[in-house]
Amino acid sequence: MPTILITGGHSGIGVECSKLLASKYHFNLILAGRSPEKMETFAMELRNTYERKVHVLKIDTSSLASVRAGADECRKMLDLSDIDPLQAIICNAGVRLNGKVSYTEDGYEQTFATNYLGHVLLIELLIDRIAKNGRIVLTSSGTHDPDTTDGKMMGIAAEYDAIELANTGKNGTKPVSNGKLYATSKLNMILYAYELDRRLKRADIPLSSIAYDPGATSGTGFLRNMPKPVQWLAGSSLMHWVMKRSGVTMGDVIFSGKSLARIAADPAYANVSGKYFQSNDGKLIERQSSKLSYDKQRAEKLWNDTKTLIHLQSNEASIRLR
Repeated sequence: MPTILITGGHSGIGVECSKLLASKYHFNLILAGRSPEKMETFAMELRNTYERKVHVLKIDTSSLASVRAGADECRKMLDLSDIDPLQAIICNAGVRLNGKVSYTEDGYEQTFATNYLGHVLLIELLIDRIAKNGRIVLTSSGTHDPDTTDGKMMGIAAEYDAIELANTGKNGTKPVSNGKLYATSKLNMILYAYELDRRLKRADIPLSSIAYDPGATSGTGFLRNMPKPVQWLAGSSLMHWVMKRSGVTMGDVIFSGKSLARIAADPAYANVSGKYFQSNDGKLIERQSSKLSYDKQRAEKLWNDTKTLIHLQSNEASIRLR
């Protein structure tokens, strides 16, 4: 059976996504993440329960070197037929940090690097190994849209380009706030998804690029870097009621995870490239993303700036997309 690679597939909504991919859709899996021991425990559960091939791949999306090493290992497994061909890549891992601005080993702001740059590099290095009519799904967030309640809670740093975001707070400058860094990294995920879709279509390459918002979900580990009182309050029934009443897009760990699997694997979503889907109050709907996410000039600049930031070499570009 074909294989789906998912980052963050062993925690939060990724757990439910992985379970449904293995059970209903009968896919083999590659769980990619920073914690091989934790992933292996879940991988064993999936193997025993669903009799699927499940591999573990160490990838820390905050580290370009780690992504390169992981992608190289994945290519080797494909070449040796240790894993069946890739049918999809799900870019699901993400962080929302708290406290002072921090930087990765590459010198980039942690949130932007983890949520966006590492995933783009992973796609660039493996896109040629995705089978015909395969899919690339990028998990985003409704916080990217400043015209919605979700977006108004955090705001976006629309005045910054990718290079400025990656280097925010350096040389004595005031850093962009954590909330805006998160929301803007998710905006860039959508901009990239749409730009990738346009370039795939121009090249007549039969792959789909899809953006997905799981909605606000408690109990996923997403707020693990936030203070304990904030984590407790976010998971309370009172906060759930307040958020829903105020118009926040409400997800659910189980439903949002299963919806992610549907978008990545279900035949009903075979022809939705360049679209944005959202899990909200038990419904999976296609909707319009923010006005800014459809800015083609901004997307093209993001595309080019991203290639600069991830130091993509000519011999690494598995598919040349104009």
